[in-house]
Amino acid sequence: MEKFSRNQRIAAITKILVEKPNKVINLNNFTEIFNAAKSTISEDIVIIRDILNKLKIGNIETISGASGGIKYACNVSEVEKEKFANELCFILKEKNRIIPGNFIYMTDVMYNPEMVHKAAAILSLNFNKLSIDYVVTVETKGIPLAYEVAKLLGVQLIIVRRDSKVTEGPTVSINYLSGSSKRIQNMSLSKRSMKRGSKCVFIDDFMKVGGTALGIIDLLREFDSEVLGIGVLIDSVENKRKLVNDYISILKFNGISEDGTAVLIPSENKK
Repeated sequence: MEKFSRNQRIAAITKILVEKPNKVINLNNFTEIFNAAKSTISEDIVIIRDILNKLKIGNIETISGASGGIKYACNVSEVEKEKFANELCFILKEKNRIIPGNFIYMTDVMYNPEMVHKAAAILSLNFNKLSIDYVVTVETKGIPLAYEVAKLLGVQLIIVRRDSKVTEGPTVSINYLSGSSKRIQNMSLSKRSMKRGSKCVFIDDFMKVGGTALGIIDLLREFDSEVLGIGVLIDSVENKRKLVNDYISILKFNGISEDGTAVLIPSENKK
């Protein structure tokens, strides 16, 4: 069989780990791929772990036991988190982003792969240590962000719909009270989408009062499941009293200034 140099093995192992975040990979997989001894692969992983830690771009955890191995989790340095939050503030403070109703136009940001990936990496750091089964979001703008968080956590994404669809089969639907408008709204989830007793993280693009998040919590109770964490891109601090607690955000929104721009500041979250 073909032999590989250390540099070749390190490049390939790193790619395999990064493409399967939070998934345990047995060292035997690498010994077979590279036709190398387990001790050699272990030395390669030590080098990879060291450089990822030094650059603060990822962590490699060793899982002991017969079914153990190693797993990769992304990381973001404090400097990079601050840099991204300030960049996002600068972009969203553009005057032409305020649309009728004093809403911020965010569609281009939410569908920008690079920005969404950076935001997801920052949010996922807060949930890496949780044993979760799914990331949950509500259609539609939060889907790209939630998808990236799910990918980085190594779990499936579940999308809750505003209206039930025939293609979803039998669904569970609930009415919930919108925290900001105080209107009764509906959300539904296919009965086939989630196993009962699941642990979940809810991800969304914007939180005003938390009515949607509370609705998700109530909906998942119908599946005997629970929300272990909540992460949002932007949290409105205009509404001091939230309907949910213990959530993570990247930016805080405090209304529109006199010059017609959004008032935004980076959030101070403790990991």
